[in-house]
Parts: sequence; structure tokens; C-alpha cells
Amino acid sequence: MGNPETTGSRGQYGIVLDAGSSHTAMFIYKWPADKENDTGVVSEHSMCDVEGPGISSYSSNPLAAGTSLKHCLNQALIDVPKEKHAGTPLYLGATAGMRLLNIADPQASDTVLRAVAATLKTYPFDFRGAKILSGEEEGVFGWVTANYLLENFIKRGWLGDWIQPQKKSLGAMDFGGASTQITFETRDTIENPRNEVMLKLYGQAYKVYTHSFLCYGRDQVLKRLLSKFLQAERYQETVSHPCWPMGYNKSLLLSSIYDSPCTEKERPSFALNTTVTLVGTGNGNLCTLHVSKLFDFTNCSFSHCSFDGVFQPKVSGNFIAFSAFFYTVDFIQTVMGRPVHLPSDLKDAAETICATSWSELLLKAPKLEKRLPDYCAVSTFVYLLTTKGYSFNNHSFPNIAFQKKAGETSIGWALGYMLNLTNMIPAEKPSSHKSMLYNYWVILILLFVVTTLTSLVTAICLLWHSKSSII
Repeated sequence: MGNPETTGSRGQYGIVLDAGSSHTAMFIYKWPADKENDTGVVSEHSMCDVEGPGISSYSSNPLAAGTSLKHCLNQALIDVPKEKHAGTPLYLGATAGMRLLNIADPQASDTVLRAVAATLKTYPFDFRGAKILSGEEEGVFGWVTANYLLENFIKRGWLGDWIQPQKKSLGAMDFGGASTQITFETRDTIENPRNEVMLKLYGQAYKVYTHSFLCYGRDQVLKRLLSKFLQAERYQETVSHPCWPMGYNKSLLLSSIYDSPCTEKERPSFALNTTVTLVGTGNGNLCTLHVSKLFDFTNCSFSHCSFDGVFQPKVSGNFIAFSAFFYTVDFIQTVMGRPVHLPSDLKDAAETICATSWSELLLKAPKLEKRLPDYCAVSTFVYLLTTKGYSFNNHSFPNIAFQKKAGETSIGWALGYMLNLTNMIPAEKPSSHKSMLYNYWVILILLFVVTTLTSLVTAICLLWHSKSSII
């Protein structure tokens, strides 16, 4: 007999592979076996980052997409106790990278998904499918994850009864490699039915607004910017890049910029095997001008829009911003040593990063060399997206918490997706019969306390009595 923790006989497990545009992450969740429909009990047991790029980049070699997952799946064989393997659900959800591949080449995206599914089926887990999530699903499941982990839907009272917290749910903002999502509960009319999701969780109804902006993820924004700079200087051999730091330059094949549906409308007519050299000029004002051109603030057929003609009600309540939102703000705070409380803090920090030379940046954060040239553009983009795009202002911006985890569990769509597919968040409020055991314990403890106090008082009285009789 091993340690009960390692044999895992008392726990149940679930595995979700989050196949993002730039990489895949595997999350293993655990919860007590007898609490299938409880709350606040599912937690992250372990996670594994798959080496290499996202599965969408294997379109020309689909089998390699499946092979790339093996290291993490082998880790799952160890992390999940052997006797639990057959009963552990395994899901793969792909997001915007695969949505883009599906637009560009539906056959290739099907082949990649099939190859990935074939690999997953060779493992002893209960494989329940590999699919591409819609942007709305990605947004809503991220919102569910954040509110579930922070016990905003329901929580256990100290008497063991279920309490519906009287606090409003938290909005969720996700910023991935190829798309960005905003999701929040609202009382306003949602003018576009495509943005409205009605949820019933633990007996409570939630009217949720959600929208996913494809091509507004970090990597696609950077590609779109490169295209704008090349256009501005008519595809010369050497082109200045105002968002890159002074002292940084790089040569790129045009094909690496125009290999995406996000840039194909701007694809030049000549051969894409041409190389261009981009030279960083660290010009913050020019960078901001170009980044703002990625958004269309002019057209709106609703009473209020965020951008690109998309309806959005007024943001309200507290928000949690994760993924690249967190990494960008964390860079500003830890590497640049600047606070981010107000929109102006974000704007000033972006300007400072843009004005910092490549050699200075490298001194500050040598380990971040790969992503370092892009913090000027990404910080500027996050500032414009939150303020001009979503209309956060001095009053509402401080309500955004930039966070990666809640407790020990990563915030993202994966947990919400698993909770939904395993029916672990019931529509109705849980019955309180499970709480009876708690109540008996509470009564016993109270009885014990009362009995102990009575005995103590009696003993003190007797002692006092005996002392006074001696006198």
C-alpha cells in the first residue's frame, strides 16, 4: 500500500489540452471523488507546457502535431494514478490559431485535428474529443473559470450550507496569440444576439456579454503591424520599425508576414520569397499612430460599439485580465519598475519602453530576449485596446486585476470547459443534504464547548466556595 495521496484512491482527475495559437499547455485537474457537484473543490493538480509551436503550425506535417503532445501525455501517465487512468476524461480544445487555419484551409485543419485525436486515443484515458472552440465559447469558459475559482457563483457556509454570495460576478479579459476576448455580466440590453449568452448556474441566471476579436491576439497584431510598416515604405529592402527599440534590426521573409488570413488582404502582388530588413527606430508617437490604425472606430450600427462595428455595453464591475494582459503588465511592473493603476500609467510605461534602446532592454531582462523587442508595440496595443477599444477610464480601469492564477490554478478557458463538459456546475442550486453531516459536527462541537465551559464554571465556583469556607 502506498501513500493515499500518491495512490489517489480518493480523488478524481480530468485532463484538458489547451491548444493555443503559439503553444499547447496541458492541465490536469483534481477533485475529491465524493464531491462531483460541489463547488470550489476542483483545483489544478499539475500542468505541462508542450515544446514547440501550436498545433496549427503543423499543417504541412499533421502527424508531427500529434507527436508533439507525447511528452506531456507521458507526464500525465505519471501524474494521474494508474488505477484512475480509464476513468479520467481527456479533452483537447483548440482556439484562434486553429480557427485561422480552418478559414485558410479547412481540409488542413481537419487533418491536424484527426492526427492529434489519433495520438490521444493511444493513451489509456477516457478521450472525449478534440475540437475547435468558437471565440464565444473561449470567452465564456474563461469567465466561468475565473468566477468559479473566486467562489463568485456559490460557496459553502461554515455551517455547511450553500451560500449564494451577494457580490456581482467578475468580468474576464483574455489576450492570446491570435485573438482577444472580453466577457462580463450586464443588465443592459445586448443589442446583438450573437454577443449574448444566458447561463443558469447553481440556480442563478446570468446574462453575459461576450465577444472574441480574431486577429487581435498578440502574434497576429505584431504581424499586422509589420504589414502596415512595409506598406507605408512601399516594400523597400530596408524599412524602419517605429515600435522596435533603437539598435534592434531583423531580416524577415515576406512569406512569414503574409501567411495568415489576418494579413492576406494586404499581401503584395510580387513574390513572397523576398527578404526585407526592419530597423528599429524607437519612435513611441509613430508606433501609437500605427497601432491605432489596426482598430476601426468609425463604423457603428448600434447605440454603442467597441471597435470594428462590434456592439458593446458599458463595462461595469470588477474585471480580471489574464494571459498576455498579465505578462505585459507584469513586465511593466517588474522589469520597468513602474506601477499600473490608471490608464495614464500604462500610456507612460509604453512610451518609456518605446524610448529605451535595445542594449538597455537587454541589460534589464536578458532572459526575455525573444519577446523583448515587442513590448513597446504590445504595451501600446493593450493601452489602446482597454481605453479606446473597451472604454475603460480613470474610474473603471482601477477595477481590472491583471492576474495569471487564482490561488494555485491558472485562469483561462480550460477549467470552465471541463466543468461544463463533465456537468460539474449544475443548473440548479445543490440540495443541502450533503450539509447535514457538517451540521451534526457543528452541533457536536457546540455541545462539547458548552459542556466544557459548564464544567469550568462549576469547578471555579466549587474552588471559590471551598476557599471562602476555609476563611
